[in-house]
Amino acid sequence: MIKLGVLGVGDLTEKMIRGLHRSGSDATFLLSPRSRARAESLANDIGCTLMRDNQQVADAADVVLIGVRPGQLGELAQEISLKPGIPLISVVSGVPVGDLQRMFGARECTRAMLSLAAEINRSTVAVYPADSAMAPLLTALGNPVLLATEREFELATVGACMNGWFYFLLHDLQQWFVQKGFAPDDARQLVLSGVEDCVAYSRYKASSGIGEIGSSIATPGTYTAQGLDVLERLGGNAAWKAACEHVFEQLTAKEHDHSDSNSKSRRE
Repeated sequence: MIKLGVLGVGDLTEKMIRGLHRSGSDATFLLSPRSRARAESLANDIGCTLMRDNQQVADAADVVLIGVRPGQLGELAQEISLKPGIPLISVVSGVPVGDLQRMFGARECTRAMLSLAAEINRSTVAVYPADSAMAPLLTALGNPVLLATEREFELATVGACMNGWFYFLLHDLQQWFVQKGFAPDDARQLVLSGVEDCVAYSRYKASSGIGEIGSSIATPGTYTAQGLDVLERLGGNAAWKAACEHVFEQLTAKEHDHSDSNSKSRRE
């Protein structure tokens, strides 16, 4: 039985804990007390243990999961001391393994990126490094994507951001139907079912490109093609690509800074 210590009980780590419990994992969960209301809710719902402070979590855990915001990571590293050899799982965006090891000591560090669907074991589960010993624990939360490089992991993090953007797109489409007279529940069902259709058929036609499937629908003269022309004219698809580029540049900026710093050190 693994004792999973959670430092930073936020929205994502809560969903991960609930998903692991739902999967039948034999892990026990030791929670930091800072987000006390959320931690107490988890303790009441699924029997987690609410610890006195972060150091007590670190001392009792077999594996530590860190889910604080990037700006809080340095403070946490100053506050606690991890036992030698204790593996670390980080869901902190944009912080490379090298930084984690500098802050928390030389140890096995695994980066993971998931969505809120971890709660129902349906998240995309991006894991770096691909051979991490923590992968079996994490992949109980959904569909694993095991990554060989941190660059690939940062790209997968852009995918996680897309996941968040999809909710806003689906909301806007739902609201369009509502404004045209649909009942909200019917509009919601129509939009969500349409997305499920696309995903299911794309998986079924795995030998065909996704764009190829779309082109078979948006043939010249169809209403689908006419609407697609409007989207392209207004830059709808280009905006999504631009958002992806922006996030990826932000995620890799630190990596470039380290590379420049190391090159400067070598020259000196």
